[in-house]
Amino acid sequence: MTTHLMQAYAPDYSKMLRSFSATEAADLLGVTGQFLRKCHSEGSIPEPTENRGGRRFYSAEEIREARRILEAGSRKPGKYIPGRREGDKLQVIQLMNFKGGSAKSTSSIHLCHYLALQGYRVLAIDLDPQGSLSGFCGIQTELEFDGVSIYDAIRYEDPVPMAECIVDTYFPGLHLAPARLILSEFETETAISAGRGVSFFDRLTNAISTVEENYDIVVIDSPPALGFLTLTGLYAATAVIVPMTPSMLDLASTQQFIEMTSAYLEVFESTGVNLNHDFFSFLITRDDPSDIPSQQIVSLMRALFQDRVIHATGLRSTAIGDASMLKMTIYEVSRSDMTRTTYDRARTSMDAVGAEIAGMVQTAWGR
Repeated sequence: MTTHLMQAYAPDYSKMLRSFSATEAADLLGVTGQFLRKCHSEGSIPEPTENRGGRRFYSAEEIREARRILEAGSRKPGKYIPGRREGDKLQVIQLMNFKGGSAKSTSSIHLCHYLALQGYRVLAIDLDPQGSLSGFCGIQTELEFDGVSIYDAIRYEDPVPMAECIVDTYFPGLHLAPARLILSEFETETAISAGRGVSFFDRLTNAISTVEENYDIVVIDSPPALGFLTLTGLYAATAVIVPMTPSMLDLASTQQFIEMTSAYLEVFESTGVNLNHDFFSFLITRDDPSDIPSQQIVSLMRALFQDRVIHATGLRSTAIGDASMLKMTIYEVSRSDMTRTTYDRARTSMDAVGAEIAGMVQTAWGR
């Protein structure tokens, strides 16, 4: 563990994504292992470059290539590549809560990785000046990297084209508009600009519109505050997810958050700005099914918010916690690196959350 930590936080550390076993690849593609072997024997899908003792291991890019091949031969559109089709609008999902510790950034990056592995084209936007999402993507903002960031795309003076603020990641299918500490200046600059009658709410929307044809889904990780950054993200979003842990403190905080958000939305609407979200849902994070008091609060949450609470929950798991400490998700960790039952529970949990949100996106597209 110490070696892993030293690697993860070393200044010259570059993240790389592990390879996936044939069983994992088949599961991700939604086919059987027998079907995958048949495709290889027929030559319809190229052999992966990695072979250990007769066992195939696939890179994420090789899995995406297999998707493209299988989709081209499929009678059912979207079976292997489930992204946008003609007429589908870009889905922009904002994760927001003004209380820290709600697992917002962890939920954001797990959602990004899940969607990318399922074949979606994903853009992650880090709106938090602390840069947690950027860190998960291999950019250490505490070192103030030299590249442009999302701030450069939404600033008021000489903004940079959004395309120039997006970087590739080591995770195929996932691009990132990273954050830097200077992003916090947006709050001050907005207050000054508002005094001059300059609107702020459409800054991010306009930036995203210039690159939207390249993506199926945008995931925005907001700062733990209801400031101008969060509000410009809220305006850009087509859907909102509020992560919250099952505690009375979080429940009370979320109630205040909703009341404040509603007040801001009313101000927006009074100026003629309409916000239409395809879904506004709550995600229970750090859920411990063995903790009776927390389960009582989960039941209370579901009673209060009813069908707005996502059925799947993000489990409190040492597997997710250990991976997060290394700036990784459960998808980057090999099953053999930890206790298998612990890994399986965590992976099943995050898969269920991702699948349910992906289903909500498909519903928004009319499918």
